[in-house]
Amino acid sequence: MKIDIKILNSNLKKKFIPKYETKGSAGLDLRACIIKKKSLKCNESYLFPTGISIYIKNSSISGVIIPRSGLGHKNGIILGNSIGLIDSDYQGEIMISLWNRSEKLYIIRPYERIAQIVFIPIQKVKFNLVKNFFNKSDRGIKGFGHTGKK
Repeated sequence: MKIDIKILNSNLKKKFIPKYETKGSAGLDLRACIIKKKSLKCNESYLFPTGISIYIKNSSISGVIIPRSGLGHKNGIILGNSIGLIDSDYQGEIMISLWNRSEKLYIIRPYERIAQIVFIPIQKVKFNLVKNFFNKSDRGIKGFGHTGKK
């Protein structure tokens, strides 16, 4: 499957276009398209440009922006919005909200890999309005933590 990509920032070199880093990679790394270092203070968030836009076209596919596990675990740098969703018809620049949840300053360097994008199938649904569910599930309305800890 092919997805159109456009370079929006002339400083972005072709070698920084997202690519799979290994044969088994599920995500493509996204980079901070900045020309100077950016300090992220503890508990600060900042919206980073990637310098690219994509056009998925196919409404049964969506792009999902997820954090890089090493940045999050080792440095406390995670996505400011938990995850990001790129709709199939969006053509604007991909922006990455990063949040420094650590107690230490972290420096984002130009073209550093800061997030990743994976592409997933989307199932479109239609809601069927009912007054009651015909079949009851075993779980029913039991909510958070209903199965316990053990």
